[in-house]
Amino acid sequence: MIRLIAAAAVLAALPASATEVEVAQKNKKFSTTAVKAKVGDTLVFRNDDPFFHNIFSLSDTQSFDLGSYPQGESRKVVLKKEGTLEIECAIHPDMKLKVQVEK
Repeated sequence: MIRLIAAAAVLAALPASATEVEVAQKNKKFSTTAVKAKVGDTLVFRNDDPFFHNIFSLSDTQSFDLGSYPQGESRKVVLKKEGTLEIECAIHPDMKLKVQVEK
């Protein structure tokens, strides 16, 4: 019984597992304009358009550039720090996404 209680206490102390948050790109738009996620989660950007996208962020919270990629492909970024990310497409400047990253 004591072992069972000790095991439960250890499991309760572990952080929640990270999840993948998918954001599609279609008709030169993100599938949403705002996302809430947690540190350690992964954003997955899926290109459903028949042309290239290039997703990037210059935010102080976390900057990245996923490079250009064609229809049917996805690119991922792991969220490393809490704060706000403003994400855009370098090819289609009207595409904008705000991600709020929490602990």
